[in-house]
Amino acid sequence: MQLEDLGWTSFFESQLAALPIGVPEGVPGRVASANHGRFLVWTAEGEVDASVGGGLRKAGGLWPAVGDWVVLRSDEAVIDVVLSRRTCVSRKQPEREVREQVLAANVDVLFIVSGLDHDYNPRRIERFLVMAQESGARPVVLLNKADLAPQLGLELDEVVGRVQQMSQSITVLAISARADGDLDALPAQLAAGETAALIGSSGVGKSTILNRLLGDERQRTTAVRAADSRGRHTTTTRQLFRMPGGWLLMDLPGLREVQLWSSAEQPAQNLEASFDDIQALAASCRFRDCTHTAEPGCAVTSASLDPARLANFQKMQKELAHLERKAIEKSVRNHPKREP
Repeated sequence: MQLEDLGWTSFFESQLAALPIGVPEGVPGRVASANHGRFLVWTAEGEVDASVGGGLRKAGGLWPAVGDWVVLRSDEAVIDVVLSRRTCVSRKQPEREVREQVLAANVDVLFIVSGLDHDYNPRRIERFLVMAQESGARPVVLLNKADLAPQLGLELDEVVGRVQQMSQSITVLAISARADGDLDALPAQLAAGETAALIGSSGVGKSTILNRLLGDERQRTTAVRAADSRGRHTTTTRQLFRMPGGWLLMDLPGLREVQLWSSAEQPAQNLEASFDDIQALAASCRFRDCTHTAEPGCAVTSASLDPARLANFQKMQKELAHLERKAIEKSVRNHPKREP
């Protein structure tokens, strides 16, 4: 395998050349899957089953995630270094503790999959779009099961138009993963060596899409419940696949919770950028630091926006503000002010 075929670029090459003195020369590779502290790493020489070295464990730096570029010891299947990420898809861990969960690293395109059955939820799509914008990946919304839309009284062209209006910078594709030819538009979104990831709830058809693109039943699939179109977690690990055409695709387990992530080191910056209409209106607010909640002269709250869309924006705004407060509190605890 050529490293360039796996996504290797000058961004990672420059880091390899600039490793600090004391770090032994090693072999670059990309993490293709992870399972209980073991990592399948793709290198120019082939696949390697690797573990994490003691120095990396003690350093407390980046922990390898699927999609990461790492440096292996030249004489042993041990990861000593995780190279800085070009993009990173993260969420807050679905628990009370405020911690980041890295879902995918170094992704170029994030395929946000929503089923046009009982799974269809515009507010969830908005959350995924914010997550994509924060990650640095380019979002493409896949409205799967387009053939089922009429059963829920959904007019397909109207739904596509409404999703497209969420942000003018996104691409929206209506597909039926089980229909011949409907997936032809997906490979066209990427160049050889680029990486995409499929993200969405369980049962939206991510694994079916992957299998159809591969032309092989590589991932197990199950039927969804008729009452609510919910699926079981048939995909339980994150894994990279090399696709026909030379690009790469990562299938992510279904997400029950789409919690945004923000920290002192990585403050959220793209909430308004993910809401084009709100960003345009915000330019006319009386106060430059308007939060678009209860301030006088707010052009956002006085406009005739979809109330559910505005409420979702405000909810995410509060979540991110809460995370930023927690990050400040943690920083103060870790770096208490010294007495003079």
